Amino acid sequence: MGTVLKRLGRKPFVQRALAALAAGLIASVKWTTRWQAVNVAAPAAAWAGEKPVIVAFWHNRLAMMPTCWPSRQRFHMLISSHPDGKLVAAAIAHFGLQTVAGSTTRGGGDAVRSLVRLLRQGESIGVTPDGPRGPRMVAGDGILALARLSGIPILPASISVSHRIVLNTWDRLIVPLPFGRGAMIWGNPITVPRDADDATLAALRAKLEEDLIRVSAEADAIAGYEAMTQGIHARKSRNNART
Repeated sequence: MGTVLKRLGRKPFVQRALAALAAGLIASVKWTTRWQAVNVAAPAAAWAGEKPVIVAFWHNRLAMMPTCWPSRQRFHMLISSHPDGKLVAAAIAHFGLQTVAGSTTRGGGDAVRSLVRLLRQGESIGVTPDGPRGPRMVAGDGILALARLSGIPILPASISVSHRIVLNTWDRLIVPLPFGRGAMIWGNPITVPRDADDATLAALRAKLEEDLIRVSAEADAIAGYEAMTQGIHARKSRNNART
């Protein structure tokens, strides 16, 4: 039965229906959540079309990220070419967001070249440094190479909501639910020099990872949760158990 359902879930008409349902859920979260935004000055230039950015966020926040780009400036998200990735791509297309299929690792040369080209055209992109398969909340090197090649800074970001379900997947994917409160947290830009050596790249990777963990913990705290850290499930804060 599981195999049959899996095959059925990959049928184009089923994927379209699921994508529409997912988009409807995300839209309802976007419009019914009481949002608190922190450090919105960081993405302001990108939203105004003055300079693109590479938005970095953990894979477990993927379902919520379409709500954090209020600008009409073009934004592309790097999505896995796996069938599940195609479903995500179809869902976020409802919000006017474009996608690039592939990865910055595991032979993702074509994807990297496409992303660099988009950045040089002045268009922003979104990347999950721990995607597509983890380890959870551990930043890989691909996003640093992308920033170094393009000359565009990385902007850490995170989002959380008080009404949510956390799936038992490798990344502990957060499925947002409407009618709660939410937080969008932006970090500060991280620039990767074109001549960065291995030691510099290692230090910048560690900084990116630390910043993403920090902004995610801040977003979760505002939403009423304890921090979701590497390998640890998020638990509802005792003082915020009822929201």
